[in-house]
Amino acid sequence: MRSPLLLLAALCAIWPMRAALAQDRGSLEPVALPPLAHPNDPATPAKELFGRETTPAPLAARTIGFYSRGCLAGGQPLPVNGPAWQVMRLSRNRNWGHPALLAFLERFARKVPTVSHWPGILVGDMSQPRGGPMLTGHASHQVGLDADVWLTPMPARQLTRSEREEMTAINVVRPDRLDVDPSKWTQDDLEVVKAAAQDRQVQRIFVNAAIKKAICREATGDRSWLNKVRPYYGHDYHFHIRLVCPSGEQACREQDPVPPGDGCDASLAYWFSDAVLHPLPRPQRPKPPITLAQLPTECRTVLNAK
Repeated sequence: MRSPLLLLAALCAIWPMRAALAQDRGSLEPVALPPLAHPNDPATPAKELFGRETTPAPLAARTIGFYSRGCLAGGQPLPVNGPAWQVMRLSRNRNWGHPALLAFLERFARKVPTVSHWPGILVGDMSQPRGGPMLTGHASHQVGLDADVWLTPMPARQLTRSEREEMTAINVVRPDRLDVDPSKWTQDDLEVVKAAAQDRQVQRIFVNAAIKKAICREATGDRSWLNKVRPYYGHDYHFHIRLVCPSGEQACREQDPVPPGDGCDASLAYWFSDAVLHPLPRPQRPKPPITLAQLPTECRTVLNAK
C-alpha cells in the first residue's frame, strides 16, 4: 500500500494539468462526440456514456451515490444569466445540478454584492445533465452538488458568448505557490469565500493551499467557518463549493464531516513542504476509468431514461 506521503506527492504532480483543464477555452458551438462503437460493452468507461448525454434524465430530482462516484436524476440547468451570476464555458453543457444546488447558487450570488464590491459571480463547471463521470477536468461533480466559482468578479454587464468561452479567470496564487499574489488576492475574495462557507448547506470548499493560508492569516472575528475551507491541488483560479446531501435523499452518500478546528495548523503547513511542492518524478500508472458497473445500480436507470 502506498504511504499517504507518496500518494499526495503523486497527486501534486498532476495538479498543473487539472488547473489547466479548468481554464481550457471552449468553442462557440458544442463539439458533437462521435457515437460509441460498443456502448453496451461492460468495459466502456462511464465517462464516455455520461459525457454524451446532452439532456437530463426525466425522473424525480435526486442525487445518487458519492460526489466522485454517482449520478444525477432530474437534473436542472442553472440559467446562464441571473441578477448576480453568469455561467461560463457554455459549450461544456455543465451548468446542471440538483435543485438544492441551484437554490444555493442563486441565494449565494445575491448575497455576494452585499458583502463585497463584486456585482456577482461567474459560475464554472457544475455537473453534466445526468451527472456521472466527466470526460475531462473533474473526478467529482458527479451528483449535482458541486460547483466551481471563479475568483473573478462578474462584470457589471452581460458577457458575450465568445467572452464566456475565451476569458480566463484570475490566478490569485503567487508563482512560487507559497502564498497568494497580493496584487491579485483582495479582501473581496476573502469575503466571497466566507459568504459561501457560512451557508449551512455547504459541506466543504476547496481552495489552493496558498489561499487557505491567506484566509487563516486575514480572517477576523468569528472564525468557525474556516474549517469548511480545505486546501487541495489546483483551485488557484476558482473555489469549489460542495453541498451536503439533500434532506431525505437516502441514495446520496455524504462525505465525512470536516475535522474540528480551523485547519490553520500543521496540517496546512504540510502543503508547503518539498514533498508536495517539489515532488520527485515517479512513473505514473494510469488509473483504470470507472465503468457503469462500478457506479450505483440506479445510475443505469438514469443513463437509459427516455
